[in-house]
Amino acid sequence: MGRSMRNLFVAGCVLLWLVPLYLLIVNALTPAGGYTGEPDWLPRDFALLDNVRTAWDEAAIGDSFLNSLFYAAVCGAAAVVVAAMASFAVVVLPLPKPGAWFWVIYSGTIFPLQMFLAPLFGLYADANLYDTRLGLMLIYAAWAVPFAFFLIRNQMTTMPPEVTEAAMLDGASFRRIFWRIHVPLLRSGLGAAFIFQFTAVWNDLLFGITLSRSPEVQPVMAALTSLNNAYSSSGPPVILAGALIVSMPTLIVFLVFRGLFLRGITATAR
Repeated sequence: MGRSMRNLFVAGCVLLWLVPLYLLIVNALTPAGGYTGEPDWLPRDFALLDNVRTAWDEAAIGDSFLNSLFYAAVCGAAAVVVAAMASFAVVVLPLPKPGAWFWVIYSGTIFPLQMFLAPLFGLYADANLYDTRLGLMLIYAAWAVPFAFFLIRNQMTTMPPEVTEAAMLDGASFRRIFWRIHVPLLRSGLGAAFIFQFTAVWNDLLFGITLSRSPEVQPVMAALTSLNNAYSSSGPPVILAGALIVSMPTLIVFLVFRGLFLRGITATAR
């Protein structure tokens, strides 16, 4: 009886998750001119390509899509490299009070991001970083470091210290130990951290609407909100088609690298 109730509960949760997804896909198929204002539960026509074309070209969501792809890939990779170096320093190097250094770095995930918006906006305006790609890249990379550090550091603590000691006895420097020993052994954890940070940067809206305004710089989530305002007269189908486009990269990343992601999560959870 208990197992049946549990299975029923899980099925109900899956259904609750699938219903909005189903409505998004069905209404993205509806022609923009034929939308009645009420959500369609059954597809009436196939106008997805027209809606996607409107969202991509006329609403210029394509430029922001490429911006976000660049931000997510470059900033996610940079954050993982910095987090791996910080983890190596905290776990392997003879630093005083490594626990204190851990909390200093990890505290970046504790405070809500809204606390930083006002001073960050003023700093960016004074430094001429507002509405620039460099400004968004700096904040995205810095924002992604603490959680990546948490994941990588957890896996690094499971590595036997004898590996480092043996390399040092052979005369290897700390730099060589990091790049030639720890990085290859941490591939799964680094991959999982990158997937997390790629998704986080891709889905960001707060920094995108606060620190940018031009279509040449804005990330895709900020452009999607602009699409909602500028193309509200076209009806929800165009907006839903844009949302469908935006959801594809993270879905593809998880499907392609799901094995690496699962191995990395398992390794960092030990």
